[in-house]
Amino acid sequence: MANRSGGGWRWATLAVLCVTLLLISLDNTILNVALPSIVRSLHATTTQLQWVIDAYAVVFAGLLFSLGSLGDRIGRKWVFMSGLVIFGAGSAFAAFSGSTDQLTVARAVMGVGAAALMPCTLSILTNVFVGDRDRARAIGFWSGTAGIGVAIGPILGGFLLVHYWWGSVFLINVPIAALGLLATALLVPNSKNPALERADPVGAVLSIFGFGLLLWAIIEAPGRSWTSPAVLGALFGSVVIVAAFVLWERHSDHPMLPLRFFGNRRYSVAIASLALLLFALLGMFFLMTQYLQFCLGYSPLQTGLAIGPLAAVLLVVAPLSIVAARRWGTKVVVTGGLFLVAIALGLLSGTTVHDRYGDLLPWFVLLGVGFALAMAPSTESVMGSLPKEEAGVGSATSDTSMQMGGALGVAVLGTALTVRYQDVMRPLLGRHSVPPPVADLILGSLGGALAVAQHVPGRLGDVLAGSAKQGFVTGMDLALVIASVIVGIAGVVVLAVLPNRQDPGTS
Repeated sequence: MANRSGGGWRWATLAVLCVTLLLISLDNTILNVALPSIVRSLHATTTQLQWVIDAYAVVFAGLLFSLGSLGDRIGRKWVFMSGLVIFGAGSAFAAFSGSTDQLTVARAVMGVGAAALMPCTLSILTNVFVGDRDRARAIGFWSGTAGIGVAIGPILGGFLLVHYWWGSVFLINVPIAALGLLATALLVPNSKNPALERADPVGAVLSIFGFGLLLWAIIEAPGRSWTSPAVLGALFGSVVIVAAFVLWERHSDHPMLPLRFFGNRRYSVAIASLALLLFALLGMFFLMTQYLQFCLGYSPLQTGLAIGPLAAVLLVVAPLSIVAARRWGTKVVVTGGLFLVAIALGLLSGTTVHDRYGDLLPWFVLLGVGFALAMAPSTESVMGSLPKEEAGVGSATSDTSMQMGGALGVAVLGTALTVRYQDVMRPLLGRHSVPPPVADLILGSLGGALAVAQHVPGRLGDVLAGSAKQGFVTGMDLALVIASVIVGIAGVVVLAVLPNRQDPGTS
């Protein structure tokens, strides 16, 4: 066991926590680069890709509060170690999945592991670093690690995909999780808070099913139609279950999500800003990684490097945004960031099949600046609007809102892409005698259409490939317009409602 009489073990503990956080923050960005490879290998449709991403987010968001509370009661170290085991096992399952259904289940298992890990990292950190100065430094390292994961994820994913198969982006998690498990057993002290209130399993179940039904309806609607009984039933069920969740949380004496927090304007507006920023960020990643590989012909590594400037700008500007918020006020900086994101998305929506990377780069940089300006001050607003003793719940709420926002971004923007893409492709298919299984492959995704086009001789194959790319870009541009409008509206709301100065008592 590590010697805990000095301070060295604390920083060793921090290293374990940061590596684990890096594992989680890498997950979505590293996966996005692999999406075209998954399309080619598993013949995944756009709808199936949406589920591969969102299964993780739904479970993660739904269990975050409950597993964080469980760690507080039975011991954070044990829940943290269990999270490493589950996340590693889910990653191994994902790496060797033979179908998109298996991969989706594996991603849900990874979401369980991430929900056990994420809240425990910050709780363990605050118990290990008891001095204000050291705790502030430790939280700074911890927060920066998440940003590094976003930055290196696409590049690492691209490198792995150039040298190995798509499953390597998941398999890399397994040895890291195993080493983390060993290091945690030796270095990380246990802590708990048995005086906490009871857990809220009812709230957790209601939130997962309510949000899950909403995503199911949005994602499945293009293939079933918005007026199909299944989609309408899912939408109605989602409304009913979410209403039941709100009523349960409002009247419960141990709510998973304390709704009283939302009476504070600073808190509620900042939470909404974070959710919509992740809506735009993950939705844009979902679209652009496919565009870069399928339309521009980039390799996975080139795709990762192409996205790199956005993440690099975000890392550089994020610390400066806090300084700017303290000088000019949170409202001014967050609103400016949201408007920059909306403008950049609007400019990206003019992308064509014939564009080059140089045409996209300025808008990627502008997106990075906008995300950085809005995200860090919004996070600080969430945490600063709550009493210190409720910082853990505030952090979990922030994480949950971002996961839900990202999941909705992939669902809504991916569905807009699919609807427009299929509208472009159906008339073309109607003019030719195409077997139903082949038509389904073409309509399912751009990758499927390109795979079919490779086996169609002569000019007809070129027409199919060109039409599919045009349909994809048309759908992508529509989705980017939707994201731009939503983020722009968020900017107007923040400008009108968010208190400008950082007064925790403002409501």
